[in-house]
Amino acid sequence: MNTTIATTESEQKTQLCCEVNEAPEAVIEIEKVCFRYERQEVLHNINLRIRQGNFVILVGPNGGGKTTLLRLILGLLEPLFGNIRVLGGSPAQARRRIGYVPQSLQFDAAFPASVLDIVLMGRVERHRFGPYSREDRAVAQDCLWQVGLGEYGKRAFASLSGGERQRVLIAQALACQPELLLLDEPNANLDAVGSQTIYELLRELNKRLTIVLVSHNLNTVESYASHIVCVNHTAEMHCLGEVSSSADGHWTHLRHAASCPVSLNANSQACCQENHLGKPSAEDGKTIF
Repeated sequence: MNTTIATTESEQKTQLCCEVNEAPEAVIEIEKVCFRYERQEVLHNINLRIRQGNFVILVGPNGGGKTTLLRLILGLLEPLFGNIRVLGGSPAQARRRIGYVPQSLQFDAAFPASVLDIVLMGRVERHRFGPYSREDRAVAQDCLWQVGLGEYGKRAFASLSGGERQRVLIAQALACQPELLLLDEPNANLDAVGSQTIYELLRELNKRLTIVLVSHNLNTVESYASHIVCVNHTAEMHCLGEVSSSADGHWTHLRHAASCPVSLNANSQACCQENHLGKPSAEDGKTIF
């Protein structure tokens, strides 16, 4: 009985996320993007299209460029080559419509910030001058209710558990009333129960928001996400229903284009330039995570 249900859910997921005839509009469009820190190219020839309503997981090794990709989408970094469009405009233009949840919040535990104070920080882009308005406070309080912490507003942020703090950071991201939610390993340092609580919350938010999330635990996110993006200096996007774990408990090998070799030497810019002049693609290779 359980096996039949699992198979049915997998088939439904594949059908829903891979349907192209009635595809929603693109929320994130990344075309031939390269990025480098000083002399080292971190991301090379990234081409992605994330559509409205997708729940996308970014996976890959440490240093592969996952957080850098999030920062490019946010407009905090500028690509060396290529173009990025978010919600129909540049990342900078779309920033007020994007909620961002970092791994953790650096703060002084001795500073008397309440939970509501932390959530109100998410209103800064919409309310730059003067004290927070009644509307700001009402929106922040509503966001706390959305993450299940409606009665925590007056508590000290420092007194919360790790999972509760992470939910407050999600409420902070929701306070800007975003259309797109980006999260950088929101379940880092959380136990299994705390992680499940976060993902159940994100599943509910995904009913109205497009979500892009960095994670290292594929088994945890398999039942929540619609797509997976493998990021290891280059990137490839797959419908999760096509690559999810097989009967033996292992993930299907993910194919990844080998036409854009990553150059890590001082002349890596030349590698980018060759690709952006329209060099033909070579055969596909494999990257296994």
